[in-house]
Amino acid sequence: MTAKRNRHKQTAPFDERLQTAAREAREAARQLPPGPDRDSLLRKAGQAETACRINEWLTSPGLRAPR
Repeated sequence: MTAKRNRHKQTAPFDERLQTAAREAREAARQLPPGPDRDSLLRKAGQAETACRINEWLTSPGLRAPR
């Protein structure tokens, strides 16, 4: 028997979800004392921001295939 994939429609655009994840991780890190948990959240926020910038770069009109 094969398992069915859980599929659901995303309501927010990808870049908006990345920005929200980064903002929430930074807010959560602000409430923690310095330590590994806080560092992990800050790293996660940085990765989400980097992914957002890469997504913007990849979807920019300057990268369209030549016609």
